[in-house]
Formats: sequence, structure tokens, C-alpha cells
Amino acid sequence: MSSTLHDTCRQHNALLLDVTDVALKIATSSLTGEPLLSELRDISSKAIHVDIWPARRIELWQAACSLAANKEVSGHSLTNLLNEVLSSAIQQRASDIHFEPGQMAYRIRLRIDGVLQPQPPLPCSVAAQITARLKVLASLDIAEKRLPQDGQFDYTEGKDHVSFRVSTLPCRHGEKLVLRLMQKTTTPLNITALGMPGREAALFHQALTSPQGLILITGPTGSGKTVSLYSALTQLNQVHRNICTVEDPVEIPFNGLNQTQLHVKAGLTYSTLLRALLRQDPDIIMIGEIRDSETAKIAVTAAQTGHLVLSTLHTDSTIGTLTRLEQLNIPREILASSLRLIIAQRLVRKLCPHCRSKSDTPVEHPPLGISVPTIHWQAKGCRHCYGGYYGRTALFEVLSVCGVLKRLITQGSSPEELESVAKDKGMMTLLENGFDAVAQGITSREELERVLGQCND
Repeated sequence: MSSTLHDTCRQHNALLLDVTDVALKIATSSLTGEPLLSELRDISSKAIHVDIWPARRIELWQAACSLAANKEVSGHSLTNLLNEVLSSAIQQRASDIHFEPGQMAYRIRLRIDGVLQPQPPLPCSVAAQITARLKVLASLDIAEKRLPQDGQFDYTEGKDHVSFRVSTLPCRHGEKLVLRLMQKTTTPLNITALGMPGREAALFHQALTSPQGLILITGPTGSGKTVSLYSALTQLNQVHRNICTVEDPVEIPFNGLNQTQLHVKAGLTYSTLLRALLRQDPDIIMIGEIRDSETAKIAVTAAQTGHLVLSTLHTDSTIGTLTRLEQLNIPREILASSLRLIIAQRLVRKLCPHCRSKSDTPVEHPPLGISVPTIHWQAKGCRHCYGGYYGRTALFEVLSVCGVLKRLITQGSSPEELESVAKDKGMMTLLENGFDAVAQGITSREELERVLGQCND
């Protein structure tokens, strides 16, 4: 069936991107592709998802796939094929490129706005050549196929100068490669640009004026914690302050900060560096991540002895952060006295403003005390976004640790009681802020559930 689907797409100047148990994904240059969709429905009963690509990109991929169909691809043709993959990644704002050898095909996927998007699959026969070429570019050992390797190379696309970080990993069908695009961030590093609602932004600003205490930004990997952290440092970065950071690695070089990078093999761990840093007369300390009990203890001790400390933690919510710190052996009374603010955040994809529209079907809120149904927004995809979404925005949950909450934390109140009191004092949860974003047409209910899980639980 796969061969028939490929042939049908090719006849209509389209590309078959992916086939799963329940759906097909195709790329076409026009939304008015009803003849193609009709033929695909005759072949398969699966759902059909359509991405809109520029006609030029489809032509280039068709040519690349035709070249790759040959068992031996010339060096020139291989270079053209790789250039198209790298250029597509840059143009589509990808953060990573995955080259994945399989039993039936060589799969290429781009991570765009946090979600992996398939590109047209290539024959397995080109896997070894592509791997070798990328290893040469990254100055890696071509002969070493049993061990992971890391390297880097530079690439120019028009006015864009991009560095690619290359990581290899031996897998069952060959070596998998992941390329991380190391583009210089264009995200403005200030609290206003984070998109926080007014109340939450005011609490963040207020906490940053504290002479001492602990501010934590929490969430999973890829939730935008680093940008929020550096936005806070931008506000704090003044000539009369000594700001020191300990990071792994230093993600954003920043003038005015004393940035130190971990080097575990040389003995430069978080705990070692923090102890040394405390002898450097710091006013403000930024710790890239609290990973263990020892780092947590040093952080809260510094926050109680005249330093403003900012860090990150991997937790699901603001209240969950308190539980996690207890698990790291921080007593509740110390938590209550040292914590100033906890921010939990997630990134959701934004609906494309060029093709979004209101659906006739309203979406009911879950039982959170929100009774009004929200408008259901959707986007079909267009030449601006390819698949209905363009860019990402953050959702925030901000807990100010003061007054009655300090007393309840010290008394050992349950997470449920703490959350209830926090909400009574105005805290909006990630889910509540998410539904506000859905109601405004910023994102979709489906995207909210992808990031936060089922919203009716």
C-alpha cells in the first residue's frame, strides 16, 4: 500500500510524509487538493493530515527522493540532498534534525515548535552515505560506529549563519544522528516579552526586588525555563551588583554576569562551584538546575544568608515543587523562610494567525470552577505555517510564598490544602491559564491537552 500511496501523491505533485496505524500525513502546495484526497481515501480509510509546503520545496524534495532511489548516490547529489534538509530545517524554524535508520526506510524528522514533524522518507541505501558525510562535516571518526560521538559544524544559508551540534548513537539498524541548530536566540530577554498575565508579572517583578530569598522556575525540559531565568537576570543586571552563575552548560553568554560552567571530569560540580562562589562576595546567584540534595541545601542556605538565589527544578506544578524540595531533605520551616516565588511553566504552540478560524463546536471546560464554554479555534495550515501552528507561547502558574502560605508550609499542610489557599488568594493554575489562551484563540484545546494531558481528569 505504501508504494501506491507514494505514487498517488507523486502524480498530484504532493509528498507522502508519514504513515501510521491511524493516519496519513502528506505535503502539498495547495489547500484545494480534493482530487488527491479523494484518491487517497479510495486507497486507505485512515485519517489524512495535510501540511502546506511551498511548491519549490516540494519540487526539491521530489528531486532529492528520485536521486536517493539510486543505490549509489554521487557526492554532488548527496550534498544537494543534505543542503535541502538543512535549509528546510532553518526555514521552518526547527530546533533539531533527526536522521533515523530503519528496517524499511531512512526517516528524517524536524522538531518544530517542540513537535517532531516527518519529512519524506528516503531509501535505506543512502543511510551510510549521509552518516559518513555528516561525520566528515563534524570532524568525527567515520570508522567508529560502536560508540556515541559528538561534534559540530557551521553552515551558511543565505544571510543565516548556523552552527549544528551533531550527536551520534548506535541503534539496531545503524547509527542515528541528531543535529541541534545552535542559532543565536532572537527571543527578547525581558519579563514583559515573556507574555505573563498582569498579576503574575507583577509578582515576578516584586520577588526580584527582594534582597534575599529563593526564586524557582520549574517545568520539564524544553519548557522555556532558561529564557525566563535570563529575563529575570536582565532586570537584575546592574553595575552595583555582583551576579554569579553556575551552569551546565552556559547557554546564553551574557555581558555583566560572572558565568561559570560545570566540568565534572575536572571536579567542577554544582556543589564544588557553589561553595567557591559563596566566597566571591555575590549579591545574586543563579544556579542552572537543582539536581540533588546537596545543591538544594547550598541554595536555601545562600538564600537565607543575604543572597537572592534563582534556579530551576523539574516539577509539574508550583505546589509539586514544595514536595520535591522536601524529598531533597529540605525541612519545611527552612522552605517557608527561604522561598519567595515559584513559577511553573509550559510552552504551547500558537495557532497560525493567517489560517485560524472559529469552529461551530464549543468546547466545554473541565470541572475547575469555570462554567462558561469557550470558543473552539482551529487552523488548517497555510503557506505561512505549513501545519496550522506558528511559534510558541508560555503558560504560567505563579505562587508567591508569603503570609498564610508560609505558616501552612511550616505546619505541614497537605498539597491539596496549599493549592486551595493559593487559589483563594488569586493563583491561576497552568490549566486555567491554558483555557484562557484557548478562549482567546492563541492555541487550541488539542494542543493544550498535548502539553498538559487530558483536561477532563
